[in-house]
Amino acid sequence: MLQPREVSDLRDLCLWFFSENISRYITDIKSLPPNIKDRLLKIMSMKGSITDSNISEFLHPGVQTINLWSCDISDTALLHLCNCRKLKSLNLNSFSKNRVSVTTKGIKAVASSCSYLHEASLKRCNLTDEGVVALARSCRLLKFVDIGGCLGITDASLHALGENCLYLQFVDFSATQVSDNGVVALVSGPCAKKLEEINMGYCVNLTDKSVEAVLTCCPQIDILLFHECPLMTDYSREILQQLRGPKKFKQVTWTVY
Repeated sequence: MLQPREVSDLRDLCLWFFSENISRYITDIKSLPPNIKDRLLKIMSMKGSITDSNISEFLHPGVQTINLWSCDISDTALLHLCNCRKLKSLNLNSFSKNRVSVTTKGIKAVASSCSYLHEASLKRCNLTDEGVVALARSCRLLKFVDIGGCLGITDASLHALGENCLYLQFVDFSATQVSDNGVVALVSGPCAKKLEEINMGYCVNLTDKSVEAVLTCCPQIDILLFHECPLMTDYSREILQQLRGPKKFKQVTWTVY
């Protein structure tokens, strides 16, 4: 008799074979049970094989996690998520180049349908404040937001996150156009007591005021990255030492100019 682990291994082997020959079986996917679709979606995503034209075959109303960081998709794919109302995690991060085909239009479509979203990883997407504001207002359970490298992001996005996202624990807005006003608005909101990690490195408009605001308002912060911010001075390091001390952090980075 096969043991549960052996059954699982056999199933995965079959699904890997299925994914290798997906063009032959694409019309058969819709009839598969949700748990098998979830596993296929994961395998196809790992291989970078999810596309605008095939993603709808793998989706179902109960899907909770979608990881497309290695896939070449656009807003067209995101429009198919309108029935995934239980979605909790969406990863569209791009680590090597800007993902110009994912724009505010696609993110607004996700926001309007996926109100239970907890994690939105959108690094280097072609995103503006309008998309982040829509997410913040519609997805109030957000805990994890990565908008690093989204060049159209300004203070309006941080204002919206600060006002609406009570449970926010992680936010990355590195290499964006935010200013001190946006950071102050973020940490003046209801999420201030929950925030544990902030990445605001490579933000050319930020000054020591942003570091001081985070350290003053966010008692749970234990990862704070503010390297390569040219307007910051040694005062940021001094205020860090006075208010918290680097040893109380899991990670802290800054650049001395």
